[in-house]
Amino acid sequence: MDLTLLLAAVLGLLIVKAVLFQLRNPSCPPCIRSWIPWFGAAFQFGKAPLEFIEQARNKYGPVFTIFALGKRFTFVTEEEGTEAFFKSEDLNFEQAVQQAVKNAVSVPAEAFYQNHSNLYSMMKGKMSPSNLHMFTGTLCKELHEHMAQLGMEGTGDLNDLVRNWSKSKKWLLKLFEKVVLDAERTNPSDTTSKVAFWTLAFILSHPSIYKKVMEDLASVFGKAGKDKLEVSEEDLKKLPFIKWCTLEAIRLRSPGAITKKVINPIKIKNFTIPAGDMLMLSPYWLHRNPKYFPDPETFKPDRWKEANLEKNAFLDSFVAFGGGKHQCPGRWFAIMEIQLFVILFLYKYEFVALDAVPKESPLHLVGTQQPMAPFRVQYKCRE
Repeated sequence: MDLTLLLAAVLGLLIVKAVLFQLRNPSCPPCIRSWIPWFGAAFQFGKAPLEFIEQARNKYGPVFTIFALGKRFTFVTEEEGTEAFFKSEDLNFEQAVQQAVKNAVSVPAEAFYQNHSNLYSMMKGKMSPSNLHMFTGTLCKELHEHMAQLGMEGTGDLNDLVRNWSKSKKWLLKLFEKVVLDAERTNPSDTTSKVAFWTLAFILSHPSIYKKVMEDLASVFGKAGKDKLEVSEEDLKKLPFIKWCTLEAIRLRSPGAITKKVINPIKIKNFTIPAGDMLMLSPYWLHRNPKYFPDPETFKPDRWKEANLEKNAFLDSFVAFGGGKHQCPGRWFAIMEIQLFVILFLYKYEFVALDAVPKESPLHLVGTQQPMAPFRVQYKCRE
């Protein structure tokens, strides 16, 4: 009897395997699974997503699928498929994020689909480049209040110094609450403060770049750092190198994936991605393509002189803020906010880096990566 039950159990497992792990359609990308039904590769993938993606790219190529938690996630990690991701009518952004929004802030699906487009347009208008001058005064005041808490000098982890600033941005939270209302409650994340940290860390770790930034600041504001500086939109235009540093930090610490849902089969390279897949475009890996970014792992702000930033155009293959009609509506505001942070901090304080730039955490698939180790600095008011 025991042998009969054992044979039946084995037969049952074989049947399940035959159904769930049938031979892959050759037109579909290679699929990474496991022998565990429904759960799939979730455990291996969840331990360190960026490392898992790198290993998958090396083994299967730039397009591959991960089956996890009953869903298929198809990754595109090189330029093929970028145009389709941003422009194809066979992909849908709202369907990709609706469940996550519901889980996070309890917005019903009907309200989300009904209001998302209007809310996006509203935010895009309020934070357009032509309106950024309305925010500089408030941002400068807030930053000066934060720096007053740091005192005249000190030593600490730069990530903590920056992160504490992000926790005080109550006026920005009020702005989002006012705009979004009750239909889609969305609070800004601390992504901006993470990028501000990385921007400062990269600058301080490259003496020639640090020197260049300080020379630019002195040419616009003078050498003393004691005054409560208020930076205008015109001042920002005179400091393009700091904007380049900001964009270069964003390039190196971009999200591991942004997503849309496949609603009709779509062809990428020689593969057909079936309806129902979550298509995952990877800015993190696209920004490491040497075809577009020579010496891609190196912090090189000068590469951004080739971008037509005066016309709000990024470098080719730079997709940190998405693309098409669903680019991040607050992208220009975020870039400006980071610029102001860097300007005011470096104008007021002299910094000495005590550690090398830490590696980014492989745990962050979405959003900007956290540092894996402290980045300690000494700072004191400039004389």
